[in-house]
Amino acid sequence: MLRLSSSQADFAERLKQLLAFETAQDPAVDAAVAAICDDVKARGDAALVEYTNRFDRTDAASMAGLTLSRDELEAAYKRLSPEVREALEAAAGRVRRYHEKQLMQSWSYEDEDGTLLGQQVTALDRVGIYVPGGKAAYPSSVLMNALPAKVAGVGEIIMVVPTPGGEKNDLVLAAAYVAGVDTVFTVGGAQAVAALAYGTESVPQVDKITGPGNAYVAAAKRRVFGVVGIDMVAGPSEILVICDGETDPDWIAMDLFSQAEHDEIAQAILLCPSADYIARVEASIAKLLPTMPRRAIIEASLGNRGALIEVMDLAEACAIANYIAPEHLELSVAEPEAWLPGLKHAGAIFMGRFTSESLGDYCAGPNHVLPTSRTARFASPLGVYDFQKRTSLIRVSHAGAQRLGKIASVLAHGEGLTAHARAAEFRLDK
Repeated sequence: MLRLSSSQADFAERLKQLLAFETAQDPAVDAAVAAICDDVKARGDAALVEYTNRFDRTDAASMAGLTLSRDELEAAYKRLSPEVREALEAAAGRVRRYHEKQLMQSWSYEDEDGTLLGQQVTALDRVGIYVPGGKAAYPSSVLMNALPAKVAGVGEIIMVVPTPGGEKNDLVLAAAYVAGVDTVFTVGGAQAVAALAYGTESVPQVDKITGPGNAYVAAAKRRVFGVVGIDMVAGPSEILVICDGETDPDWIAMDLFSQAEHDEIAQAILLCPSADYIARVEASIAKLLPTMPRRAIIEASLGNRGALIEVMDLAEACAIANYIAPEHLELSVAEPEAWLPGLKHAGAIFMGRFTSESLGDYCAGPNHVLPTSRTARFASPLGVYDFQKRTSLIRVSHAGAQRLGKIASVLAHGEGLTAHARAAEFRLDK
């Protein structure tokens, strides 16, 4: 794992290289996705079934074999053990309560002349959520995507999830049941994104697609944006830990592992002002790594993009964190709230020694769909606001038309748009 110090003359350049991640689309992937999307758009269900059978090794004769109803989701829920059902319901309850605080409300006000101005907030009609189903099962992704949509008041939630080899995961389907998903299609990849975006005979066209996926899913989301909305194009998982050197080093090592185990290109970084403590974390990594079932992935991730960085003090650590703008930021220090005013850019901030990032992934309450690859500089977590839209309201009174019409007339003539000007002028008193 890379060891760095902020005192090194070339630190800024080395940090930049460490954070570099190629987001440009692979031409081969892009070409394959374009062909798939065009085919699904043209042939609908037939293409979707064909690609699903080919890529996921299924043998569906039609979309009926790739469609799950609410009754089937409920059956999966009932097959779970009481302990698992209880955990799923508890997590869903916490996520739901948190997102209920995010609901935007319509508002309006009247000018002194009786002109009404305002904003009407409405939910999207139908959304599609993509749930990965390749390397692992992600019931937490179901909750984090579907529950904000449900809280927002979305009329219909369609879920797509690949089932390689036809194997369905009861926990994922049960999460869909608990979260209020209406219909599940067991399809994935670029073909699933295309079906949601364009619609087929069986899959209804949605207004927005959310949820993470592989490079083909990301390329497809890029391609269909504009036809439908998307949440974001997510990069590899990231964790940045700022520690004052007083937290159990085993805890920090395992927190770094928690993101590294996602993918060989995930990123885990520690910032700490104590070289001795960094050495202790390094020893914990060496001790704990052999015990991890996903050791190979963690080892590759830490070796490829991980780093242990010595800084002058916590103030400098916060400044570096703002530059990194991480997806997950653990503030493992004595008084985390004291440092919050200086931290501007992070998807989520986990404050205090007992706040492991993994709690945020499953059950703390805030959404775990977060901006990656430094996009936290301008982007926010997925939330209810992603499933609501705003419409401006304008009702001009007779008096308001006299005042605003003159202003609009002058500006419209200045732009050379005579019809604009005259539309306002016609309403002026003669």
